[in-house]
Amino acid sequence: MPKTDDFWWYITLSGPAGMEDALSSVAEDSGCIGSLTTSRGDSVDLQVYYRANQDLGEWLKVLNTYLEPLDGVTISDMGKIENRPWHTEWMDAFPPLNVGEHLVVMAPWHAGKEESGRLPVFIYPGSAFGTGYHQSTQAVLTLLERYLKKGDAVADIGCGSAILSIAALKMGAAIAYARDLDPSVVDEAVRNTLELNGLPQEKLDIAVGDLLKGFDHKVDLLMANILFEPNKALLPDVAAVLNDGGRAIFSGMVNAEGEQFKALLEQNGLRLIDEVHFDDWCGLAAEKI
Repeated sequence: MPKTDDFWWYITLSGPAGMEDALSSVAEDSGCIGSLTTSRGDSVDLQVYYRANQDLGEWLKVLNTYLEPLDGVTISDMGKIENRPWHTEWMDAFPPLNVGEHLVVMAPWHAGKEESGRLPVFIYPGSAFGTGYHQSTQAVLTLLERYLKKGDAVADIGCGSAILSIAALKMGAAIAYARDLDPSVVDEAVRNTLELNGLPQEKLDIAVGDLLKGFDHKVDLLMANILFEPNKALLPDVAAVLNDGGRAIFSGMVNAEGEQFKALLEQNGLRLIDEVHFDDWCGLAAEKI
């Protein structure tokens, strides 16, 4: 990652009280590195922080695409913050999070605080999407527990921090093929996998990739925690990369989008076998027909 640690951009979102979860989802989906919520009576402010590896105007364009469906939310302030050590200042914002029956997502400074019987997945809350605190990530992890088989080869499309690959490998997957369109996530994903979780390097095949374009592997389970439109674009290619009896898990979609997506499964060689819902977000599990 380029050395841009001497400052961060910030953008402040303002909206009615009660929109904290929606604003936090927008912040994480847009690629932020952290955020701070402040309540003010009947309104709430969320200051969102972004890397300085691109202009503030580019971050505004990204953010505005997520703000369009939200009524009553405005951008009230923006600018630059110098030399703030976020990795120490917001440690307490990432407590251990139990997911599913046996997993716990943890920042490395909480190591040893997991409940007995929980399998820790260590993630450093940095620049790549995928801290595990977003409902869509929790949906995939919950379904992954149910449908991963030991020895599976898995694909993690739109891998971000590689949290899904790490969880799969820790639960017994033989290899994870992780792909992301953003080259800047690769080093962090490798760090999360090797340094924080102690997994063998040969078990993670990570590369820059646009969905399944150029993907020449067969897998037993595919995971895609991406948005509705990318999931739709991915869907026609999924069955072809799955082995017989293969499974796919899709998330990153709100419930209404999930209903539309379910209607597309069978015409693309898949059958719905399970679904979970976390607030407004859904996760869908399907198998190859």
